[in-house]
Amino acid sequence: MLKTTISPIFSSFTGKPKASRLIFQACKAVLEDTPPSARRNASTNLTMLHQGPPTSAYVHLPFCRKRCHYCDFPILALGSSSSSSNLYEEGKEDDPRITNYVNLVVREIKATRAGFDTKPNLETVFFGGGTPSLVPPKLVALILDTLSLDFGLSPDAEISMEMDPGTFGAQKLKELMDLGVNRVSLGVQAFQDELLKACGRAHGVSQVYEAIEFVKKCGVENWSMDLISSLPHQTLEMWEESLRLAIESQPNHVSVYDLQVEQGTKFGNVYTPGQSPLPSETQSAEFYKTASSMLRGAGYDHYEVSSYAKDGFKCKHNLIYWKNKPFYAFGLGSASYVGGLRFSRPRRLKEYTNYVTDLENGAANWCGNGNVDLKDVATDIVMLSFRTSKGLELKEFGEAFGREVVNSICKVYEPYVESGHIVCLDDMRREVMSDEFKTLIANDEMKIEDHVRYLRLRDPDGFLLSNELISLAFGVISP
Repeated sequence: MLKTTISPIFSSFTGKPKASRLIFQACKAVLEDTPPSARRNASTNLTMLHQGPPTSAYVHLPFCRKRCHYCDFPILALGSSSSSSNLYEEGKEDDPRITNYVNLVVREIKATRAGFDTKPNLETVFFGGGTPSLVPPKLVALILDTLSLDFGLSPDAEISMEMDPGTFGAQKLKELMDLGVNRVSLGVQAFQDELLKACGRAHGVSQVYEAIEFVKKCGVENWSMDLISSLPHQTLEMWEESLRLAIESQPNHVSVYDLQVEQGTKFGNVYTPGQSPLPSETQSAEFYKTASSMLRGAGYDHYEVSSYAKDGFKCKHNLIYWKNKPFYAFGLGSASYVGGLRFSRPRRLKEYTNYVTDLENGAANWCGNGNVDLKDVATDIVMLSFRTSKGLELKEFGEAFGREVVNSICKVYEPYVESGHIVCLDDMRREVMSDEFKTLIANDEMKIEDHVRYLRLRDPDGFLLSNELISLAFGVISP
């Protein structure tokens, strides 16, 4: 699942353990006045991205064997004795809780009508959880068939599924691949049994290696591995070992998340962030720098704050989020972005069931009318752009929100360009040195965006200072 510490637009995204608490914790500023230039340029592509029909869908499958100690996501714990918990045994009776839930999701999909003039095929589908690999393939097939019938499914669509070690075997994985699942996100989290046990994971290291063997044996060409840093009692040596073993396993993609201690979780009841046995913020920063150094050194592109990929293996679905494009979402607690409206479904099963019934009766408003406040669009774009290695595209941003805003952002960032935390790039993505940047912003007659096309945060030091940097941009947009 996808989740980050950006708020509020991502606070409703269902997802994996959140990105580093050192990264993007800045609260979204409320913009009191939209610049006149933004209103004049409201028809530009940058401010219209949300209005098109989605080509991506997130499907939440909330089942887990048990709740991990750090988890605050909407899940349904089946229990270790459930027939669905041992997926190596074939032919066992399906768990009615899973069957009933999938039928509910299918009802939601069928009742979803966005009302666009065109309905392009879905290019990405992401099954997140929970532990989607607990769901029998025939029920996954039912969801995919429904999506294909109601929205269309591109023949080469990226279909991702989160899978946990110990919840699938080679036969089940092959069945899922036959259905079209062509990308696996493997929830390893750590390569030390003591850490896995400490955070309440249902698998051990032996099952991690077994799962990796299944993935390779079945010929999954596109697979990712998830790791968590800043776990209780985790040392830098442990973290380096997990990264080394991850690299040796040769996934095409690695996602690295920093533990977030959430209220209401078991960890939230016993631990205080920054205090032992949790690492300090300085130690967490060192974990982040170590991941960046080791993974980039192994040939992975650090293309997004928590994501690393080999060439050609960036997660197409997650790129939809970072590009601020619309997407459907189905299932308990999931959040969609359609017609400019970010809508979160209920997190409790009873309320979600009522929501689906209301949707079928035409009484649920989940889709916006395309009219959005440009102040929200501007702040979304800043946050999302600074998550990526591409960065903020100044020319498009200036066309949408005004040259004055671009100039002000560049001026407030001048000290950070000089310190190296922010990188300036021209249209050929060549670095613009700080002296030249200083000259450009001193000349009010010169259009900075004609010479500096992108601003991005330097990896890793800029990412680690992003709270302050993003807050400065918000202060400019909303003085």
